Amino acid sequence: MARDSYHHGNLRQALVEATVRLIEEKGPQGFTLAEAARAVGVSAAAPYRHFTGRDELLEEIARQGFEEFAERLSAALKQGRTPLSAFLGMGQAYLGFAAERRGYYIAMFESGISIAGNSGLTQAADRARGTLVHAAEALFQRIPDSRRPPAGMAADHIWALSHGVVELFSRGKPGGRSPISPADMLESGTLIYLRGLGVITD
Repeated sequence: MARDSYHHGNLRQALVEATVRLIEEKGPQGFTLAEAARAVGVSAAAPYRHFTGRDELLEEIARQGFEEFAERLSAALKQGRTPLSAFLGMGQAYLGFAAERRGYYIAMFESGISIAGNSGLTQAADRARGTLVHAAEALFQRIPDSRRPPAGMAADHIWALSHGVVELFSRGKPGGRSPISPADMLESGTLIYLRGLGVITD
């Protein structure tokens, strides 16, 4: 199948998908470009037609990951019946992406690549964050201007909380023994945070 993909001119994407599997198996630093080439049945030199090196391949995987991640967050935002349910739903979409697209998630957040050094990657990451900011702005509409927290700050806090839940409570991490599921942990943490900001008062 890999050779068929290559002969149809899809070597670039075939390398991305093969590398995602290698990341899941070996981690973001545990594979070589030659291994990715071998996985799709091409010579060790063939990947260099599309990528200058391993880091550029990782950046492309991260870019594609952020694009899908942003789409999932946007879908969760649209599905929310209220600003609060949308905000909570986006948190669950975050966990779902981390679990279902593990190789992409690792490339995005655990590979050590520089997002700022790649304009396409930066735009994709900014789009994902922008969706969270938009959701926070909708959620804060009822708060008077004088007491309204910055939406960007709230988006970053929830992003950090979501990432922390993934890192501590999934993939066999230490918190995985907790009787509370990652989904419940994130939702309860988000609600506590929002109560502290005065968004939820009942």
